[in-house]
Amino acid sequence: MEFEESGDRTMFAIEFLPAASAADAKVVATITGLINSVYLTSEDGLWLDGALRTTEAEVAALIRASEFAAAVSEGVIVGSVRIQRLDALTGEFGMLAADPERRGLGIGRELVAFAEEWARHHGLASMQLEVLAPRTWVHPSKVFLLQWYERIGYRHIRTGALEESHPDLAPLLATPCDFAVYRKDLSARANHAHP
Repeated sequence: MEFEESGDRTMFAIEFLPAASAADAKVVATITGLINSVYLTSEDGLWLDGALRTTEAEVAALIRASEFAAAVSEGVIVGSVRIQRLDALTGEFGMLAADPERRGLGIGRELVAFAEEWARHHGLASMQLEVLAPRTWVHPSKVFLLQWYERIGYRHIRTGALEESHPDLAPLLATPCDFAVYRKDLSARANHAHP
């Protein structure tokens, strides 16, 4: 899929990375660095110093599994998202990251739209995401992000403790956190009801 932003003529295309890209050290390092830098800001204060959102090994494995899509502008990766099937009816996206220097160009919005279109194409009825948030204080980036997801049709369905679902990550937290699960109905009727 190709997109053009009117006004400054910024163009970018979004597509799944071929599995062979997992062997391209530059691609893997670029995506890993982009995700870690974006999450370093958006999850500031949630993790112990030095903790990273992802690793090159994890990103390479997800690319090999054909679960990563990238937004590319003039040969440069400017955004990425992991997309997967959770079950027969539900898709999930995560690790959404757009180059902060290109903020406002709609890269994140189009990556989410790409994930939703993939889910529809595969006959899935809904798309899901998880957002990590501190349990005892309010994180401004998380408030902004949740409001944005709600504006584009995602609804909160449940909250869980990180240590229950991801016990390997809990020791890396600097503060107790929960994850909120949000879901969007992808049926045509639901989308007309929530423009």
